[in-house]
Amino acid sequence: MEQYRLMILSAKGRYSLATIWQRRHQGQHYEVRTAGHSIRLYKDGVLHSQFNEESPVTGQVWDLLMLPAFFYPENSIQRILVLGVGGGTVIRQLDLFFQPKEIIGVDLDPIHLSIAKRFFGLNKKHITLQCDDAIHWLKSYKGPPFDMIIEDIFTEEDGEPIRAMPVNDAWARRILRNLGPQGLAVLNFTSAAEAKQCAFVATPKIADKLQSSFLLATLRNANIVAAFLKRKSTTQELSEKLASIPALDQSKKSARLHYKIHELKKPINK
Repeated sequence: MEQYRLMILSAKGRYSLATIWQRRHQGQHYEVRTAGHSIRLYKDGVLHSQFNEESPVTGQVWDLLMLPAFFYPENSIQRILVLGVGGGTVIRQLDLFFQPKEIIGVDLDPIHLSIAKRFFGLNKKHITLQCDDAIHWLKSYKGPPFDMIIEDIFTEEDGEPIRAMPVNDAWARRILRNLGPQGLAVLNFTSAAEAKQCAFVATPKIADKLQSSFLLATLRNANIVAAFLKRKSTTQELSEKLASIPALDQSKKSARLHYKIHELKKPINK
């Protein structure tokens, strides 16, 4: 049963109540809330997505999923695949900053995808959302390669988020096969230890296919995001690119972008 709350007027002007839409589906409670100009998706009380077009940087893990695209020259990120959409924050961010020709988002939750289109603006012609198991979708995919693949597939165990797919040799190779010659893979992990144990880092034959690898973190989330590049780049190159964009320049007091990054070294091939 869907429920709505309407916009109301106060003496100081127009504002919205916190919850503008909610629905219970298969035992789970979905809510869309507003906070100023920000739109937020909650599932069972947990924040899953947040976006504000006037202030697209959130200070959350979605920033980390987007940032590695700035390692690349302008206009080189044209085809993007997002495995695990949620409300679509990172898709909105990438669309805003990069204007790619095509973005495909895959998510198993039809309510997430409906909310992404209806409330988060993912109803554009160049954005395709598919309701499917993201792991199965990529294993079955036969199309052209992507410039960027974001893998953010999580489930829960005892109320705690866990990765839905271990990044073993087979999964890492699957992702690499679907990247272009200069492609970029970005994956979300629950910890730095988990990221460093993944096949992109721990398996020398897979790590050798990469030119650069980085770990990114933000103080607001425990998650660690790993970026694996088929091109050589540096943290200095990223910093200089971000400094040229007002909304992402950390030297400005108004900046909401706060992150830490360090480069991962390749394992020794024994």
